[in-house]
Amino acid sequence: MKKTLSKNNFHSVGNSVIRNDVIEKVTGTAKYIDDYKFGDMLYGATVRATVPHGNIKSFNSALALKIDGVIAVYTYKDVPGKNEVPFILNDYPLLASDKVLFHGQAIALVVAKTPEIAKFAAKKVEVTYQELPAINDVHQSLKKDAVKIFGNDNIFKRYDIIRGDAENVFEKAAVVVEGKYTTNYQVHAYLETQGMVADPQPDGSIVIYGSMQCPFYIHDAIVHILNVPQNKVRIVQTTTGGAFGGKEDVPSIVAAHAALAAYLSKKPVKIIYSREEDFQAMSKRHPSYIEMKYAADKKGKITAAQVRYILDGGAFSTLSPVVLWRGAVHAAGPYNIPNVKIEAICAATNKVPCGAFRGFGQPQTTFANESLIDELAVKLNISPLGLRRINMMKVGSRTATGQKITRSCGLEKVIKQVVQKSDWNKIYLSPEKRTGTIRTGIGIAASFYGVGLGAGGKYLDRAGSYVQVQKDGTVIIAIGNTELGQGVFTVISQIAAEMLGCPYNFVRVLKTDTTRVPDSGPTVASRSTLMSGNAVRNAAGIIRLRIDKMVLEMLNVKSGAVKSNGKNYFLSSDPKKKVRYQDVVKKCYGKRINLTSNGWYAGEDVTFSQETGQGNAYYTYSYSATAAIVKVNTETCEVSVEKLVSGHDIGKALNPQLCEGQIEGGVIQSLGYALTENLIIKNGIMLNPSFAGYLIPTSSDIPEIIPVIVEEPYHDGPFGAKGLGEPPMITPATAIANAIYNATGWRTDKLPVTPEVLLDIKKHLWKKI
Repeated sequence: MKKTLSKNNFHSVGNSVIRNDVIEKVTGTAKYIDDYKFGDMLYGATVRATVPHGNIKSFNSALALKIDGVIAVYTYKDVPGKNEVPFILNDYPLLASDKVLFHGQAIALVVAKTPEIAKFAAKKVEVTYQELPAINDVHQSLKKDAVKIFGNDNIFKRYDIIRGDAENVFEKAAVVVEGKYTTNYQVHAYLETQGMVADPQPDGSIVIYGSMQCPFYIHDAIVHILNVPQNKVRIVQTTTGGAFGGKEDVPSIVAAHAALAAYLSKKPVKIIYSREEDFQAMSKRHPSYIEMKYAADKKGKITAAQVRYILDGGAFSTLSPVVLWRGAVHAAGPYNIPNVKIEAICAATNKVPCGAFRGFGQPQTTFANESLIDELAVKLNISPLGLRRINMMKVGSRTATGQKITRSCGLEKVIKQVVQKSDWNKIYLSPEKRTGTIRTGIGIAASFYGVGLGAGGKYLDRAGSYVQVQKDGTVIIAIGNTELGQGVFTVISQIAAEMLGCPYNFVRVLKTDTTRVPDSGPTVASRSTLMSGNAVRNAAGIIRLRIDKMVLEMLNVKSGAVKSNGKNYFLSSDPKKKVRYQDVVKKCYGKRINLTSNGWYAGEDVTFSQETGQGNAYYTYSYSATAAIVKVNTETCEVSVEKLVSGHDIGKALNPQLCEGQIEGGVIQSLGYALTENLIIKNGIMLNPSFAGYLIPTSSDIPEIIPVIVEEPYHDGPFGAKGLGEPPMITPATAIANAIYNATGWRTDKLPVTPEVLLDIKKHLWKKI
């Protein structure tokens, strides 16, 4: 791994310590949701729609109820609160009442003594439909005479971002390029499918255990649907086997189904999805259709950008409005462009709902803007790298929303490092590599990423924490964000150890539980290190002030700066004067000094107009670039990715090895998005709802991956950190597409770039000859 790291003067932060959850995971002792067992536990199975659009004519559960072991069949009529899942627009019914809008929509719940009986009985529930015309794509959805499935226009949300006068600039521009781009669905492909257990308590409360990203979202959903007080609902995250956005919004549906069944049956209820059910019913990455134009002067300065960005939201909105917003804000790319016009629309269709997915709308717009940048470079006869250098964001640049970048902008350094590590010049300037049957090419793509929820959800951008130093010096911590495999509990432990001055292995982070800390927002948007990290830093900082006072007392000095090496405290002016960490803790307890504290952090305020699309959209940005080296067989149209160099300005690498893992994982996920992951839905029916027909990368497909870390500290981040979780997913797919063009001259406007797509391009070019 190439690191451009600042000098590390810390004993814990900045070091690649061993993950604090590694032992239980590698030894198989970690408890995932299907490992949870309760006495008299029942099992739930879902009755799902078998048509993509239709009125429910009849519903008959008599046959199911006759099966031995079946306890009940519940429908929308049994919901004690509101029969809606509280997403942004509240349009998603928990259980369908009179109409279904997609194949696989939940209609009823069967509860039985075993999962096998529940699933068998669910198939025996008889539902008849009056089938209605289905909307299969966004173009059909947006026609004036289209069937209306949401509002009076089938539009879940629309945003307009206007800066300057793009239309006038295009009329006078020296050079204009434009393109139309489409991207397909992507499945989260987490190892552990969706699962929840609801356990009703004797006092009328209910506890939900499950595989999730956002316990507080689920908490609000259960309160809403069961119509119970907030203090009667407790949500506990279990060890979670992957998420990637797929366990952000839709787990509220799974949890509410389990909660409803448990609430009504008065017994614990478990629901675990099969892989096929997970494919068919859970959210996906939004397919997109994007029209884009760039205007530039003859020297390569981009003077205007115009984007029409349409997302296919599926049958219900879930988090589509904010996915659309993030994609729109970043749609013009990481470039200083004075005139921008962006029209962003999310339309409804009769297909599986789409929602949160790593990158959150940016992989789609990045494919468009970074492909078009390369096309502009060709038209200007400037190298793709040179054109990016002319226009890339630097301190002093402004985004499409008019936000001025005032600090922590490492894009130039990132691109420089990526170019060096990829041998860009050696490959790009070697035309002999682009001849013959097997041709080699190199491509690059860059992006910027707003850290946190920003103006799109600023009221959720806060976090709480609880830190307690025990009598023996060990530490327990509670936070509201969740561990999904990304390593946030390890980083939180490092931050606490650094602040308190204790050994890293003294710190334990408790499982996330909504009764331990205040609502800390969702574990999304690369926000956990920034938000929970600062909350823990603030709490530990309060305790450290009390500890330092005791250290001075024990050293018999009135004042002085106290430092720690993780074992001892000492005076910075006289390092020989020191006391042991555990001795200080013991002394504090002996003098009844409180070594516990709550912490709180709320992000910087952002001022943004939803009407004009202008203002400060985010507190700060991470910057990234990926170079891809590919080999293309021009006869079979097969693509082999040889190397991916992925660079990221993340502020401060609190744990470099975990950062490397995040980069590698995101790159591999983007590799699948680029080449193989092709979910097929025809006439509203999913044709390949399993890994047998939906191909994700395997270990044999993984190329050489070189992570590059650049540090441009963010002043308000914990020890300068920003965020890293999502950016590694955003640029690799487009870098691969650009590399294919460099190797062959075949420009694709579609993702994934399957051999069939390349063959169509090849045939089209032959017809032109």
